[in-house]
Amino acid sequence: MLFSKKNSSFFIDANDHAVLLARTSSANAPLIIEEVRECPANDPAALAEMVRLVQPKKSASGYLNAAVSVYPAKRLVRRHTLEPKRLKESEYLNEFMAQQLRIEPAKYVMALINATDGAVYDLIKATQKDALFCGMPSEDLVAIQDGLLAAGVYPERVELGTVAILGGLVDYLAGTKAKTPTLMLEVGFDSTQSFIVSPAGVEASRPIALGLDSMVPVVQKELGLKDEEAAKRLFYSNTFDFTGMGPLLVKRLMKELQSSIGFYEVQTGQSVGQVVCTQLMPKLGWLEAAIAAGLGISSLKIEPAGWLMNRQIALADSVAKTVQETRWFGLLSLMARHNIDHVLTPEEKK
Repeated sequence: MLFSKKNSSFFIDANDHAVLLARTSSANAPLIIEEVRECPANDPAALAEMVRLVQPKKSASGYLNAAVSVYPAKRLVRRHTLEPKRLKESEYLNEFMAQQLRIEPAKYVMALINATDGAVYDLIKATQKDALFCGMPSEDLVAIQDGLLAAGVYPERVELGTVAILGGLVDYLAGTKAKTPTLMLEVGFDSTQSFIVSPAGVEASRPIALGLDSMVPVVQKELGLKDEEAAKRLFYSNTFDFTGMGPLLVKRLMKELQSSIGFYEVQTGQSVGQVVCTQLMPKLGWLEAAIAAGLGISSLKIEPAGWLMNRQIALADSVAKTVQETRWFGLLSLMARHNIDHVLTPEEKK
């Protein structure tokens, strides 16, 4: 079946490992995902070329208009319990962010949403204690927008990809009637974002100051390589199978994850039953298996077709197999979720 590019819309998911792009028949459901492409992360020339290849021929502005999800290193997506009675105090939220999140609120673009359903947190009614603080440094947002424009992308909206994925995963788990909470991990180069998610919402969150780069010294030691740079090149190449070394490589990360899960299980009486790593390239697929084995739980295999159908999103035959890979789930969530909170600018917070 041939699709017309005349009324196409575009979605981009720019994570630590790759930039994923989709061309769709419409900006809002019902829609058809007609084409998907990808290029390496942090490669402006490759992004510009990918944009050129999908750019409608008669674009008046010269830019590709797109909804974009991003994962800046200093992003904040944290679940916290608030004191609703204190929300009437003008400085309560700023004090909370300074003390609990350890940030300067004036320098961040922040949003506050319900931890259960992702709706805007109602500061007036304040009926829920548990909220998700979602944001990034204002200067990072400006830099991201400038980088996109330089590559020929005009971002119609910019979302934290982590928030879109959390919303998508809660929705997906509810649809599959999952019985046990799921550990969701975004494993970056120097840190890992860890969440416990169930059909009822985001149950827990924790940033961990260990990522893929922390595994490089172990590779160097175990393989007897002369320096860390050689170990790094090998680790990130696609030429060596690290499956057998997996338990050693994730040992430090496992201690932190076991601590987080143990605390959650004691607090709630619920056991975490599965894990999903949302962004990993195929060559790092051993990582999720090693974590699952170490925790004694299963890997969540996301099968998006049914979920997308419920969200009135259809797949062209040419893309159906590709988007089965878990790392595309962020891009799919960006399309499927349209109730992500309005973001507060520094001016609006005053």
